[in-house]
Amino acid sequence: MSGSDTAPFLSQADDTDDGPAPGTPGLPGSLGNSKSEDPEVPDREGLQRITGLSPGRSALIVAVLCYINLLNYMDRFTVAGVLPDIEQFFNIGDSSSGLIQTVFISSYMVLAPVFGYLGDRYNRKYLMCGGIAFWSLVTLGSSFIPRERFWLLLLTRGLVGVGEASYSTIAPTLIADLFVADQRSRMLSVFYFAIPVGSGLGYIAGSKVKDVAGDWHWALRVTPGLGVVAVLLLFLVVREPPRGAVERHSDSPPLNPTSWWADLRALARNPSFILSSLGFTAVAFVTGSLALWAPAFLLRSRVVLGETPPCLPGDSCSSSDSLIFGLITCLTGVLGVGLGVETSRRLRRSNPRADPLVCAAGLLGSAPFLFLSLACARGSIVATY
Repeated sequence: MSGSDTAPFLSQADDTDDGPAPGTPGLPGSLGNSKSEDPEVPDREGLQRITGLSPGRSALIVAVLCYINLLNYMDRFTVAGVLPDIEQFFNIGDSSSGLIQTVFISSYMVLAPVFGYLGDRYNRKYLMCGGIAFWSLVTLGSSFIPRERFWLLLLTRGLVGVGEASYSTIAPTLIADLFVADQRSRMLSVFYFAIPVGSGLGYIAGSKVKDVAGDWHWALRVTPGLGVVAVLLLFLVVREPPRGAVERHSDSPPLNPTSWWADLRALARNPSFILSSLGFTAVAFVTGSLALWAPAFLLRSRVVLGETPPCLPGDSCSSSDSLIFGLITCLTGVLGVGLGVETSRRLRRSNPRADPLVCAAGLLGSAPFLFLSLACARGSIVATY
């Protein structure tokens, strides 16, 4: 392995140390009295000694990371909340407006592994700060693009994907280095609660800010201001814990640095990882298209049903569908994540395959309702909702 693959892998956090060696009271494998009944899991005092962070500070870091994750998804779907207005402003059709999401996802997909590589070797907090500041500036700049420069909007959305990839691939690793066992799973669940809530808030913010300001451009100027707050919180609150320190102080096999290609080969030989990735790709395909087009689809359904006049060139496309769809996304997303986590936790006591079974049941159960929502749009918007 090259030096670049090994040296920075276990680099230390800003003003934290690696923690004491095994043998310190409160740590696994210690000669002192541990408060944890499970010798493989550090107790709270042991975690604090390892990470250099108190439980309260660790929880505060998770809260900041959740806020930024919520902001990421809010920014991502603000565009969907004002998509009909964007089409009117730039005088484009569905094929062109669909590229807005395509270029974002493409840049995000290509660069996520790159930032994952960098996050394993360099200071994660600074990488996230740079990414958030970058996408905030790019999003703000995209709100000033003239109507004859639609290609520039596509470029800026692609650059937003660069900034978001720098955060989404790195932030969960910070949480993993702060907690262990069930506490780690619980904190990661809280972190991912921000996905449905942030997505729903994106629709809500996009539609309401547009209605209040009378101009859809202002919808793209909300998240950049919140992004500045996010960068400040990262600098002032977040301290990076030592990488892999929790595992190194447990009785589990120690983590050894490996090369990037060795990691890829190991993942390619892991059927669970491959199948989960394929399944999540299918989910992202469906939910991504639904998230972008649902408000516009509902607006057009109302036009067909005679409930709403069509959008005329130069007019704002006034509709409550982005707001309603955003509220439904927030509420049902929170219920879905919470119900899935709790169901899996209870079922895992009797079935070790609870996690994939709960995922499969949720996806298969949702498919008929997705079909019915599309089919009912010709007859009743209420039934569609």
